[in-house]
Amino acid sequence: MSWPSTQGQRPIPPPSRASPSRLATRKPTLLYDGDCNFCRRWVGRWKALTGERVDYAPFQQAASRFPEIKPEELSGSVQLIEPEARSSGAEAVFRLLSHAPSRGWMLWAYRNVPGMAWASEGFYRTVARRRGIFSRLTTWLWGRNLEPETYHAASRLFLSLLGLIYLCAFSSLWVQIQGLVGSQGILPLEGFLASARSLLGQKAYQLLPTLCWLNPTDGFLSFLCAGGSILSLLVVLGVAPGPVLLTLWAFYLSLTTAGNEFLSFQWDILLLETGFLAVFLAPWRLWPRLSQEPHPPRLALWLLRWLLFRLMFESGCVKLLSGDPAWRELAALQVHYETQPLPTWIGWYAHQLPAWFQKLSAACMFAIELGAPFLILMPRRPRLLGLAALVFLQVLIALTGNYCFFNLLALSLCLLLLDDATLKAFLPRSWTSLQAHGSAGWRNLPALPLAAVVLWMSALQLLGLFTRGLPLGPLARLTRALEPLRIANSYGLFAVMTTSRPEIVVEGSQDGKLWLAYGFKWKPGDVSKRPGFVAPHQPRLDWQMWFAALSSCQATPWFLNFMGRLLEGKPEVLALLAKNPFPDRPPRYLRALLYDYRFTAPAERRASGAWWKRKVTGFYCPVLSLRSPG
Repeated sequence: MSWPSTQGQRPIPPPSRASPSRLATRKPTLLYDGDCNFCRRWVGRWKALTGERVDYAPFQQAASRFPEIKPEELSGSVQLIEPEARSSGAEAVFRLLSHAPSRGWMLWAYRNVPGMAWASEGFYRTVARRRGIFSRLTTWLWGRNLEPETYHAASRLFLSLLGLIYLCAFSSLWVQIQGLVGSQGILPLEGFLASARSLLGQKAYQLLPTLCWLNPTDGFLSFLCAGGSILSLLVVLGVAPGPVLLTLWAFYLSLTTAGNEFLSFQWDILLLETGFLAVFLAPWRLWPRLSQEPHPPRLALWLLRWLLFRLMFESGCVKLLSGDPAWRELAALQVHYETQPLPTWIGWYAHQLPAWFQKLSAACMFAIELGAPFLILMPRRPRLLGLAALVFLQVLIALTGNYCFFNLLALSLCLLLLDDATLKAFLPRSWTSLQAHGSAGWRNLPALPLAAVVLWMSALQLLGLFTRGLPLGPLARLTRALEPLRIANSYGLFAVMTTSRPEIVVEGSQDGKLWLAYGFKWKPGDVSKRPGFVAPHQPRLDWQMWFAALSSCQATPWFLNFMGRLLEGKPEVLALLAKNPFPDRPPRYLRALLYDYRFTAPAERRASGAWWKRKVTGFYCPVLSLRSPG
């Protein structure tokens, strides 16, 4: 492709009868340098984008059809001939791309954004003078195939995996919901909503969006979990994915609000944001088929990539900005595997690695979290490099710790970085050989206001990492009003590293002398029990016990409720535990001791078989007892 020595749009002279002009063509025609391999590759990409809307011809063959165009203009720049005008250079490229679906914004920006035209033409001339360098750069960025990337198969895979993640989330919660927030649970929902309405009045409905306002009963909580599980299977099967995903988002938002502290984790809000954005990516047909669907909406696709960018980049930023010396000195991983909420047995082995390796691992983690997000916004080859780094990090996290469905959710977002050409090596031919029919069309329109809101809110979230508070104004107030919907959130786990592992051991007694310990299903208790794998299920009581141990009993009101339910012997709460030492009748007395837990060294484990060692540090909660009827 010859690049511009000229720019701008020229009116077409009226055709002469003696020498009729071919400029006034019905269909736009692009003239380019057919002897330039670099030009032919880019023209091939543009031809795939515009389809039959534009004709393409090497000027070496077509120059005689357009005698009005001087030879130096043909060799100096691409020429776009349209019925009413002729343009060259960067403007010709933007006008050409305006004939491709969803690309018209480029020409608008060229015409209306200050400095855009000047910068575009300058860049065009730079490329023209150094075509060899930019040809190699093109190969490095896109590979030898410059065909436009399509994401037909990747979008379908993402939606199916999202359905599986929803299924894990709803089914995991279903077996716990009654013991957590049921009428006989630790934090009964009905009392919570009644208190909120009493304190906040009508504003409670805005701040606590949940369908449970209609029916805060145990049956309705189970209905939301069961209904969510069934609807998740419909998404996996590809049945009415658009409306079903919207319903799933409403159900999970309702449960997240109702679950209070037990559903306050970052993967819960990440699932809500991902699920909401996926509504705009998914087809809105009863039974969509790959062979009949248009291209997925690019705007929704980029919003989900932007979510992945924020998730990873903010996770790296919060660690550095927290000022925690453990992160700044790269020493955090020397204690992380031991002090994280629910480690795995692989985490025990990772903890034994030498200090220099732990520091190197922390440095690599920062490189991935702070560097790879920028790669995923780039063309194919650097994007795949960023994808490989993110997948590597997520797999390591999943192997060494139990983070529920968080890792699956992050990996599902990574799927959207894979175009159909890349997936050909991994999927059946029936998936990757199908061609999408047309563009997303009207499906891009609902995403426009969504994109504006999400980009604004997420920009404020990013700004909040580096400044204090949100800027004032109506848009900031709109952001606060939309925050309860969890459609744009801030992220970042372990901003400050915990360097010790306090564990709460709950004990009961009938006589105040013999004390027996309750057993939890997954959190450390018995020092000889090997840390296991439980993800993607989340034992939410076990997780909250980890947070409670980092605080005091007085600052953890739900813990006193939990102790009260044990004294009452509530079956719904006892079902959350692995061992009830009082199967016949509840204990008269309860207490909670605080222990310091540490991983054993290899020699200690060989000698004793124990994975943990512990020592008591004092009372977490003093002896409690229910009042006698008198």
